[in-house]
Amino acid sequence: MKHIVIIGGGIAGIETASALTDAGHWVTVIEKEAQVGGKLNNWSYLFPDFTPVDKIKSVLQEKCSEKDFSVLHQTEVRSILRQNGKFSIETSGEQQLEADAVVVATGYELFDARRKEEYGYKIYDHVITSADLEQLLLPNGDLTVAAGENPKRIAFVHCVGSRDEKSGNHYCSKVCCITGVKQAIELRKRLPEAEIYCFYMDLRMYGKHFEELYREAQEKYDIQFIRGRLSEASEKIDKSLLIKAEDTLSGRPLKMNVDLLVLLVGMEAGKGTTTAAATCGIGCEESGFLKTTDSFLKSNFSEQEGIFLAGSCTAPMSVNDTILHARSAAQEVNNWLLRK
Repeated sequence: MKHIVIIGGGIAGIETASALTDAGHWVTVIEKEAQVGGKLNNWSYLFPDFTPVDKIKSVLQEKCSEKDFSVLHQTEVRSILRQNGKFSIETSGEQQLEADAVVVATGYELFDARRKEEYGYKIYDHVITSADLEQLLLPNGDLTVAAGENPKRIAFVHCVGSRDEKSGNHYCSKVCCITGVKQAIELRKRLPEAEIYCFYMDLRMYGKHFEELYREAQEKYDIQFIRGRLSEASEKIDKSLLIKAEDTLSGRPLKMNVDLLVLLVGMEAGKGTTTAAATCGIGCEESGFLKTTDSFLKSNFSEQEGIFLAGSCTAPMSVNDTILHARSAAQEVNNWLLRK
């Protein structure tokens, strides 16, 4: 029986641990938070079919309780040293672990919207992010704005912190467009009288049923999509917001008063991923995500033999993509251990 240590107890980490345990290995997951699940714990429903997040979380919890692998909560890796073909790992809890292989599954962080000062996040009361909105969309969430009223006009801004030279992120975060469509529909269901607008650069509906959901948003729920990027937002005396943009299809400037502005924030490589890279001695791409040996044939392999990668520490991914990448990582680890 081989011992594998997995750094990160999000979707990728738990799915990898489950698959490796099924393959007959001894697995230890190191998770810095008090619970597993990662960013999944901050969402309510998943695109494109509005699956409740609790359904996925309950499966992860079942795997933690029913599978024979260990999870070290509120623990971080301090050092990793390779000796005689094995990895010696020291944790913040002063545990000393020896592993035959290591899987890095440290996930991602959401872009800090305060870096886009022109949109007024954390400056104006009714500018929120898609992550903030997800909490408000829970059954007990409060969607009211000024004077305790429901917002009558809502605007979404796509690509906040993605495909943006000013923020330093040139890549597409892959899931923001469909997240905006999903949330706009959810708001329409909760607030049938509200006007809802989505300001976008171009819409990237890459996944199964994504395009159909986008069409449904327009045809069934009357969501308005405007091609153009916001230049700025300012708060009025009544706490509503004046936003300025350009409708690039008509070539005309546009001003609009809205009650709520939602910023669809993208994914970034987090501090945990940067720390893991330094600790494990593996490289990062220019974007900050971990560097794979080959993006086509070896997307689970790091530059260090015996250290593997799983999930969105390598690139922005949806929940589905993350699960598939984790299962692939488990298979690659198992194959590598069999060849040793």
